[in-house]
Amino acid sequence: MRVGTFVLAAQFPGQGQGEALHRAVRTAEVAEESGLDSVWLAEHHFVPYGVCPSAVTLAALLLGRTRRLRVGTAVSVLPTVHPVALGEQAALLHLTSGGRFTLGVGRGGPWVDLEVFGAGLEAYEKGFPESLDLLLRWLNEPRVGAEGERFAFREVAVVPRADELIGGDPSPEVVVACTSPTSVRLAAERGLPMLLGMHCGDEDKAEMVAAWRRFAREAGHTPDEIARIGAGHVSAGVAQLADRRADAAEALVKAMPGWLKQGLDAHVTVDGRHRSMRDPVAYTELLCALHPVGTPRLAVDRLAATSERTGITRFALLAEGTGDLAATEENVRRLGAEVLPQLV
Repeated sequence: MRVGTFVLAAQFPGQGQGEALHRAVRTAEVAEESGLDSVWLAEHHFVPYGVCPSAVTLAALLLGRTRRLRVGTAVSVLPTVHPVALGEQAALLHLTSGGRFTLGVGRGGPWVDLEVFGAGLEAYEKGFPESLDLLLRWLNEPRVGAEGERFAFREVAVVPRADELIGGDPSPEVVVACTSPTSVRLAAERGLPMLLGMHCGDEDKAEMVAAWRRFAREAGHTPDEIARIGAGHVSAGVAQLADRRADAAEALVKAMPGWLKQGLDAHVTVDGRHRSMRDPVAYTELLCALHPVGTPRLAVDRLAATSERTGITRFALLAEGTGDLAATEENVRRLGAEVLPQLV
């Protein structure tokens, strides 16, 4: 079982943006010190929900500051970037880090980001498959041209080539954030593992994994390929450790709703559509019920149960739910010292 931490660079009420980013960097550094497998970096624009606007840029910094830790994006939002530019960055990080970079990609939301970056609503509603396919070609072929609806250009050389990593995988690992049957099918058909969100419980995640397998079989992937690729699925969640379960839950219920309300309320849709946001307190309580929030023993049991029910063995756990740097560092260290040794 591989356990990593999910970093949002969340700006809690009363905090500065620099403070949130400092906590994000320290979380990754402590994760390596504590023996965690990976760190996964979120990307957001114009909102305090998360103040990292470029997950791939922060990944570059953290890959330079660490030696063993795997660093992934969760996720880089494809509709707001050119897939070739993202592919170049991914190949660069893959080669210079010795293969420690994972590129997580997703469709994002119908936010004002689409207007600011000139992508338009069409890129969000219909353009994700074209962007993903162009990205994958860039990571796997020596020369690439395009004749799509959104991207059209003459054939050019791929530089740097991701497959020139000596003694490692020929290209960066790519995972797809999946929230619907459409995105599950998209990932399965292209032979890519899924990143499943922290709002989902074990039953929902098990259903999505089963659907992914079915779509992968229908796309012609062999049983061995399905097993190998499926081992890369990632389950996102929340982890908060304390000597008593009530204390762990109380720490999150005190801090997370203020951050969630401030962060979610700041989202603006590109076309003025109504957005239904979760109740911050109810959502925090849901996360406490779904994920390893409590004693280290409870955390071990919950992670093991999720793995047994879903078949997923990789986890990205949000550890900054209190918003406090010292508490976050302690939380990550306890994950490494008191939970990891008990997982098989």
